[in-house]
Amino acid sequence: MLLTSCGDSGPSINLNIGSSAPAFQTSKADGNTASFPTAYRGKPLVIRFWADWCKYCEGEMKAIETVYQRHQASGLEVLAINAGQDKATINAFMQKIGVTYPALLDENSAIARSYGVVGLPTTFFIDAQGIVRAKIVGEADAATFERQVVELLK
Repeated sequence: MLLTSCGDSGPSINLNIGSSAPAFQTSKADGNTASFPTAYRGKPLVIRFWADWCKYCEGEMKAIETVYQRHQASGLEVLAINAGQDKATINAFMQKIGVTYPALLDENSAIARSYGVVGLPTTFFIDAQGIVRAKIVGEADAATFERQVVELLK
């Protein structure tokens, strides 16, 4: 599935490996604020763009949870940024799948556009300096996430 935007959003962004990850501030589904890079400076970070209608997102988010639990003590952070849905939908989905990393709101998909996301799921692996070290567009398995996280933590 492709993300679409209304209106003129300017030139398309192609965020690639070696690029600085765009800054953003938004609300977490629990009501707290999330600010990148401020709150995550010096921490390896996985940013996952998703929606509840994405047929691959549920299974992959559970796979990410397993990897997150294994590497959380090493400082790994995971943010699940929902593209285009409301807080109630996000909270219901996160509770249903039982993951513990935070879900963030991106109701107008502005953050997704700033990252150049055109399809869901899309996952970025960002190092402690805020540089994109890997990007997965589309479906991936737990072993792929594990490999990328291990590289990120080196």
